[in-house]
This record gives sequence, structure tokens and C-alpha cells, in this order.
Amino acid sequence: MQIEVMKMREEQKNNTSQKKNNNPKKPWFWPLIYAGFSVAFVGMIWGYNVYVSDDSAKDSEWTDASKDPDSVTIETNAQAESMKYPFKEALHDSIKIVQHYYDMEADEATREKSILVFDHSYVMNTGVSLSMNSEPFEVVAAMSGKVEEVNLDPFVGDEIVLSHANGMVTKYRSVTGILVKAGDVVEQGDSLATAAENEWNPTAGIHLQFEVLQDDVLVNPETLLAF
Repeated sequence: MQIEVMKMREEQKNNTSQKKNNNPKKPWFWPLIYAGFSVAFVGMIWGYNVYVSDDSAKDSEWTDASKDPDSVTIETNAQAESMKYPFKEALHDSIKIVQHYYDMEADEATREKSILVFDHSYVMNTGVSLSMNSEPFEVVAAMSGKVEEVNLDPFVGDEIVLSHANGMVTKYRSVTGILVKAGDVVEQGDSLATAAENEWNPTAGIHLQFEVLQDDVLVNPETLLAF
């Protein structure tokens, strides 16, 4: 009897040992699953970021391409423009300089013609005074640009100020019948106003006071145009 009991216990041990061997523990199994999910998740995030970046780049390209082509063309043309006369080309032989730009390096006779006199005061001319035998003439934009200011002053003469893509500024003073307003965009040769006279410089009669600045520094218009 005792022997049979011992055999039964031995058989139970063997069966238990076999079950344990048939279901061994796998300590690497769950960490491997977690690692797999992590890799997949990171891959999804990376793929989403790449997709969004591509879409943003395409949107940016589309936005640039959708800009008004006319405005781009106008700006490009303005940067490549050469300055022209502030009057119609057909009037070239009729319009003369009655007062020159004051240039320290010019000859004495030219410097004398570039000094303006008012009320016993002498002022150096900061531009050129253009006249057509003291008759009115059409004033036009010397270059394409934007109207920055329209200043009304009957004493020194009404004035139009244009800014240009190349950093220049042109001023048209002693005019009347102004056709533009601040904020307008004009093209080279567009009509701006008509030459007139003013109280500050009556000796010039009906004339246009034309001034040029490059990066806020006065420039002699005669070095840019063959008057």
C-alpha cells in the first residue's frame, strides 16, 4: 500500500513537470509586443509630419503662383526702367532749363543760373526748372512708381512726390490740375498735372520744378537726362 501511494505521488510530480514544460514562461514576449507598437506609432507620426510638410510646401508654391502676375510684371519692369523726361518726348526741343541744379563742380555761369532769388534771399536750386516759353505743358511720370504725396501749396507751387522700385524719388513742383492722389500707382509717361507758376519763384514764369533723390540724397537730374 505504501509503495502504491509513493508511485501515485511520483506520477503526479511527473505530470506537473510535463505541464510546466509544455507552458514555459516567456519573459521577452510582452516587451517585444510593446516595442513593436512603439516603432509603428513613431512611424505613423513621422509619416504624418512628412505629409503635412509636403502639403505646406505645395500650398506655399500655390500661393506664390497665385500672386497677381500683372503686379509682379510692373514691379520688374519698373526696376529695369531708365528715367525719361517729365514731359512728352515731342516737346523736347521746346522745353528748356531756365534754372539749373546747383552743382559745386559746375562752371561759374551754370552755378549763377542755379541760384534762386526771393525777397533778397539766395537759395541753391535742388532740381531743374523747366519751361516752355512760359507756356503750360503736360507733366508726366519720369518713371513708373507710387504716388507718395500730393502737397497743395500755392506759394511754392503744388507738388507731387513719386517713389520708384529702384529706390529713387521724383518730385514735380509748381503744377496745377493734378490728376493723381496719394496711393495711386502710375506707369512711366502717365499724365500727372500741368506746369504752372508760383509766388516763390515768379522769375521762372510757368515752369516745372523737377527734383530727383536716390536713397534720400539729392541727385542732379541733368546727369540722368540729356537736357
